Amino acid sequence: MMKVLKPLLIATGLFAAAAGPVSAHHTLKQREEALRYRENYLELTERPAPAFTLKDADDRTVGLDDFRGKVVILNFVFATCTDVCPLHSDLIADIQKRMKSLRDKVQFISVTTHPEFDTPEILKPYGEVHGLDTANWTFLTSGPERPTETRELAERYGLKFTPVGNGQFVHGVVTNVIDQEGQLRARYHGLKFNVMNLIVHVTALINEYHE
Repeated sequence: MMKVLKPLLIATGLFAAAAGPVSAHHTLKQREEALRYRENYLELTERPAPAFTLKDADDRTVGLDDFRGKVVILNFVFATCTDVCPLHSDLIADIQKRMKSLRDKVQFISVTTHPEFDTPEILKPYGEVHGLDTANWTFLTSGPERPTETRELAERYGLKFTPVGNGQFVHGVVTNVIDQEGQLRARYHGLKFNVMNLIVHVTALINEYHE
């Protein structure tokens, strides 16, 4: 029992540090509003996260519904990106390391928007290169036979990848937070948001779910 409660209590303390004094009686909504006040790059939302069924590097079918009961942190990248994707993946790896104690309650998913190029041979070593732990992170694709599906999925999450030639795309950077019931709760824009704010947000969702 203590192994479960200890990280949640620690993270609750971090919430107080990141978002100011918080009463134990504050609702999740109030905590999210406190975070929005502190975090310039946070967009709060509450709508069903667009569903998907994709393949991992071992050709196993993986869907968003497979992770009900966990908080999902979702981002879109592609392996040949020469701009922000590598930095975004490094950032996700940093967040994952900081939340290692909550590993059984959080799932990280990266989706490639260049499935024509990102074959299993590309997908498999990607995590190791960026320090991502496959214990609770996976890299998904629609496969080359469905080349536009993941870009269309990204658009349903409000993020457009526009081809500009040579296998490159113009695109933004968003880290999506999906709650245990499949609701898209937040979009953290860019790479400059305070990582602790996202971690505290995830912890608040976990605490609310387990109360």
